[in-house]
Amino acid sequence: MIAVIDYDAGNVASVTKAIEKVGYKACLTKDPKIIKASSGVVLPGVGAFGDCIDKLRKYDLIDTILESIESKKPFLGICVGFQLLFEEGFEFGIHKGFGIFKGSCVKFIPSKTYKVPHMGWNTVYYTRQCNLFDGIKNNSYFYFVHSYYTDSDDSCVAKTDYSCTFTSASQKDNVFGVQFHPEKSQTLGLRIYKNFCNMCEEKC
Repeated sequence: MIAVIDYDAGNVASVTKAIEKVGYKACLTKDPKIIKASSGVVLPGVGAFGDCIDKLRKYDLIDTILESIESKKPFLGICVGFQLLFEEGFEFGIHKGFGIFKGSCVKFIPSKTYKVPHMGWNTVYYTRQCNLFDGIKNNSYFYFVHSYYTDSDDSCVAKTDYSCTFTSASQKDNVFGVQFHPEKSQTLGLRIYKNFCNMCEEKC
């Protein structure tokens, strides 16, 4: 069973449905016992970095997340859930993240050419091999909605070009993160969830 962390971040139900669509059982939960007993954990995210951290703290989920990561079970952060895995974010102040990946999350600089947020389909190209992208061609399109991005190359497995070149996916051991939304990315997005769930199954 895959635990999808429910912390009022928005869009979490669609993540659960996407996992179920690729043939795996998913549980939308904020119960630490269920999260700890799961074979894999997904941390979605829609909203501001600081608000998401505050909600995770409100539901006493910070330690549960860190313990899940330390247990070596597969862990996937999506969009803001990916950003929270870095050391800090600068959205409406300075907020401490989990520090799994080194680096910060900063805002895109808007211009006449590049609007903020970065919203819509864009290509993702690989910087190194990662099982999360098994069966997906390099330079495939995924759906993005975000105003902030990580300025770090730490553990980078894929990049995307917008107003700058930024890390759009990272992996360190059992921890994966993607800036795009797989649940909004149609067939290839479902393949991301399938690949992740396959890794969780191997750990059962």
